[in-house]
Amino acid sequence: MGKITVINNVTLDGVMQAPARPDEDRRAGFAHGGWAISYQDSVLAKKMGELMASGDGSLLLGRRTYEDFYSVWPKRTDNPYTEHLNKVQKYVASTTLKEPLPWQNSTLLNGDAADAVATLKRQRNQSFAILGSGELIKSLIRRNLIDEYILAIYPIVFGTGRRLFPDGESVRLRLVESFTTTTGVIIATYQVA
Repeated sequence: MGKITVINNVTLDGVMQAPARPDEDRRAGFAHGGWAISYQDSVLAKKMGELMASGDGSLLLGRRTYEDFYSVWPKRTDNPYTEHLNKVQKYVASTTLKEPLPWQNSTLLNGDAADAVATLKRQRNQSFAILGSGELIKSLIRRNLIDEYILAIYPIVFGTGRRLFPDGESVRLRLVESFTTTTGVIIATYQVA
C-alpha cells in the first residue's frame, strides 16, 4: 500500500493560494500572491531540498499546479529542484488535459481523480507527494486517502483566499515533528490520526 503526503505552504489561517509569485493565482481577486517569498531562508531551503532528495516515489498534481510547474521548472537551472522535478514520475489529475502530456514522465489520471489515486495507492508500494493542487487535495481528504501532511506554516493571516482544508471536513492529525525557521515559519509534519 502506498503512502500519500501533502507538502504545502500555508498561512496561519490555512491559505495556500499563490505563495510563490504575485501572478501565480489571482482567482476570486486574490491580491496577496508571492506571500511566502520574504520568509525564505536557508533552513526552509534545506528542508525542502531534503524532501525532494529523499523522494523515492512520485508526484500527484492537479491540472493547475502541473501547468504552472511545467511553465517554470523545466527551464530553470539555478536551483536544486529542476533535475528532480524533471525525472520524477508525475501523475496528473485533469478532466481537460489530453495525452501525451508535454513534461517528461507525466501520466494523466483517467476518470475520477480520487478513484484513480485510490487505485495507485492500493497497487503501488511507494510514496506519493502532492505539491499545491488544492482541488485534488480536497477530493482526497473527502475519501480519507492522505496519510501525512508536511506544512510550512507562515506567520501571516489574510482572511481570504483558497484554503488547504475544505469547509465542513474534519481531519484529525498527530504532530510527529516540528521546527522553526529563522523567519518564524513553522515546518510541521503531521500524520493522520
